[in-house]
Amino acid sequence: MTATGGVPQEASVVAGLLDILLVLTLALLAAGYGRGVHELWARRGAGRVLPGWRVATFGLGVLVALAAQGPPLTDLAGRSLTGHMIQHMALLLVAGPLLAAGAAGLPLTLACPQPLRQRLARLRAAPTARWLRRPVTTAALAGGVQTLVLWVWHLPGPYVAALQQPLVHAVEHLCFVTAAWLLWAPVLGAPQHRLPAPIAVLLLIATMLPASALGAVLTFAPRPVYPAEALGPNPLTDQQVAGLLMWAPMDVVVLVATLTIFLRWLLRLHRQSPDRVTPPEPSGPVVTTHTGAGTR
Repeated sequence: MTATGGVPQEASVVAGLLDILLVLTLALLAAGYGRGVHELWARRGAGRVLPGWRVATFGLGVLVALAAQGPPLTDLAGRSLTGHMIQHMALLLVAGPLLAAGAAGLPLTLACPQPLRQRLARLRAAPTARWLRRPVTTAALAGGVQTLVLWVWHLPGPYVAALQQPLVHAVEHLCFVTAAWLLWAPVLGAPQHRLPAPIAVLLLIATMLPASALGAVLTFAPRPVYPAEALGPNPLTDQQVAGLLMWAPMDVVVLVATLTIFLRWLLRLHRQSPDRVTPPEPSGPVVTTHTGAGTR
C-alpha cells in the first residue's frame, strides 16, 4: 500500500462492495434453503424428513455469519489480534456447526431447477462421488481441509494480507465458514449421512490436536509472531490472549461433541445388544457347596 489518500478510500469502496455481495449471497442461500424446505414439507408434511429445529439452526447460522462481518466484531478485529480471533471463532465454532446442523443438502437440491437436479443426481451416482462419500475419505477430507485452512490463514503473511486487502479478508472468512461446514456436516448433519461414531470421534480429536498446537504456539511464543501493525497496544499480551481464545473454546467444543457422540454410541449399542454392554445375569438356581470339618 502507498501513502496516498486514494488507496484507503479505494479499499473502503471495495470493502463496502464486498459487504453488499456478502449480504446478497447469504440472502440467496437462505432463500434457496427456505424454498427447498417449503417444497419438502409440502410433499411430506411440515416437520417431516427435515425437523423444524434443523431449519432454525440453519437460519441462526446464517445470522451468525452475517453478524461476524459487521460491528461490533469488525471494530474489535480492526484493533487487535484478539478481536480478530473472536471473529474467527464465531465463524469456525458457531456459524459453521449451525449451518452443518441444518442439513442443507436436500433443501438446496430441491430449490434447484429440474435439469440441474438431474445433473446433480448423476454426479452423486458417479464413482468419484461414491468414493468421496466413503466414511474414511469424508473424514480425511474434512479434517485435512479444516487443519490446512486454520494454519495457512494464521501464518503471518496470509494474516497480514487479509488485514490489508478486503478481498483477501473476504476469501479468508469464506474459507473458515466452508471448512467448518465441511467438518461438522458429517457429524451434525442428517442421520443417513453421518459418519459412524468411532470415525466421527477420531475425526474430531485429530482435528483438535493441530488447532491446539497452533493456539499453544501463539500463547507461549516468547515474542510476537505477527508484525506490530497486526497487534494491539500490548503486542505480546494480545497474541497470548488470541492464542488462548483459539485454544480453549475449540478444545471445549470438540471434547463436548466427542463425549456426546461416544455416549450416544454406547447407548445405541446397549439398546441393540444389551448382552454386549452389560454382563448377563445368571440363569437357573445357584448351587452352593459348604465344606466343614465333619464332611468328607
